[in-house]
Amino acid sequence: MRSRQLATLLLALLLGAASLSGAAQARQPLDRIVAVVNDGAIMATQLEDRFTQTKRQLSARDVDLPPDDALRRQVLDRLIVEEIQLQMAREGNLSVDETELNRQVRAIAQSNNMSLDQFADALEADGLSLGVVRDQVRRELLMRELQQRRVGGRVSLSEREVDRFMEQQGGSRDQARQALFQRKAGDEMEDWIQEIRSEAFVEERLEPGDA
Repeated sequence: MRSRQLATLLLALLLGAASLSGAAQARQPLDRIVAVVNDGAIMATQLEDRFTQTKRQLSARDVDLPPDDALRRQVLDRLIVEEIQLQMAREGNLSVDETELNRQVRAIAQSNNMSLDQFADALEADGLSLGVVRDQVRRELLMRELQQRRVGGRVSLSEREVDRFMEQQGGSRDQARQALFQRKAGDEMEDWIQEIRSEAFVEERLEPGDA
């Protein structure tokens, strides 16, 4: 945790590989747009910071890495989808409860056997800040709330489906319901992501040397 690599990897894992764009922009004052998303934009520093974190995360899991150009485009597409969701959350006037936000940040610190002050000191030693982490946790919570509202209502289960699942997989009815819900919610999420991606205005501006 005391090294930049371990701290950055930890945050990527805990925050769903959330981009620490504030730190990247502080290191690189000169920036450019790599994608326009509706009325928003994704900057080169955001892309490169997330690309680096994702690469470290996959390497730590011993996952075979695709070529850099392919991975960078995958990362950019992820950022585009996130930006669309955050715009939708703002348009829907969604907000994050400060108590829940504080609880999530404390949970990250506790998962590393640190107090909040110790966690803040460790982040500062790595050139980051607790404020940056709080901002990224807030983004993740906003997207989760949006997904729950837009996707959760699409999932329905019948008793027949639950019975069939129990016959095939065994387990209790509650376990069958949970497993079925997660499976169907995952399918609905993929469909919803494709929908919002196709409906958004997106203009990628990756230069030849970027990918």
